[in-house]
Amino acid sequence: MSSTKILIASDHAGLELKNKIIESVKNKGVVLEDLGTYNTDSVDYPDKAVELSKKITSNEFSRGILICGTGIGMSIVANRFPGVRAALVQDPYSAKMAREHNDANVLVLGGRVVKPEIAMELVDIFLNTKFEGGRHQQRVDKINKIGLGKKGE
Repeated sequence: MSSTKILIASDHAGLELKNKIIESVKNKGVVLEDLGTYNTDSVDYPDKAVELSKKITSNEFSRGILICGTGIGMSIVANRFPGVRAALVQDPYSAKMAREHNDANVLVLGGRVVKPEIAMELVDIFLNTKFEGGRHQQRVDKINKIGLGKKGE
């Protein structure tokens, strides 16, 4: 995990959890870029999700973590970007499957929903689990084509 470069961003509701994750991840040698927010002032979660998703789409970074109150809003926004496969997870099995079967490249967490100790476990799983490929690759390829063709394809 030491060569992994990731992005992390939150709105005000996810700030506390984001800061805890940053400390945990830094202790494991992961290089990250913190896109904010940096205080508890209200911020619109779509702005943070867009900023991170654009960097994933442009291949500046291969993975990211988004945190808002429930994670729902961030995941909706992030998944509107081609090449972003954002997974809202709350348990270890879902985090593992998101990576192994869906090649999720953005982990989405709910700062008001997931306890910090569980969040740390989810981040570790997200960063350390490899995509299985094989039969799952054709499904990910189909996901990646959605929205790129004509209407209805």
